[in-house]
Amino acid sequence: MTKTPIHLWIVGIVSLLWNAVGAMDYVMTRTGSAEYLAAQPEARLMMLEQAPLWFGVTWAIGVWLSVIGSVLLLLRLRLASAAFGLSLLGLIGSSVYTYLIADGGSMTVAAGMGAVIFSIAIPVVLIGLWLYARAMARKGVLR
Repeated sequence: MTKTPIHLWIVGIVSLLWNAVGAMDYVMTRTGSAEYLAAQPEARLMMLEQAPLWFGVTWAIGVWLSVIGSVLLLLRLRLASAAFGLSLLGLIGSSVYTYLIADGGSMTVAAGMGAVIFSIAIPVVLIGLWLYARAMARKGVLR
């Protein structure tokens, strides 16, 4: 196996912190944290209240496989690329509901420019992590 490059540790730790934010949002939302939900835009709360089961499943897949992908990356396991790839499928599934079906796709606009930027950053970062993990696996850094 190839020596672990320092950038793997940096990417792994930063990605774990990034994905921990998504995991925290998921847990706080799903457990119904009153304080957390009170800070959310009304459009998001309405979207979540009306969401079908398949949305919840794809959201969970997207969130938790991203966290697992980051952990697998830090453990230097090639399964990280598969975890990030499957997470991307979960993100696509949940995004179809969030941005195309729920309330005619107006949820992001109602939440403001910060939400729009964040909504773009999430898939960009996830695709980057998937490509990075694939490259590290090809180079023999991940076993």
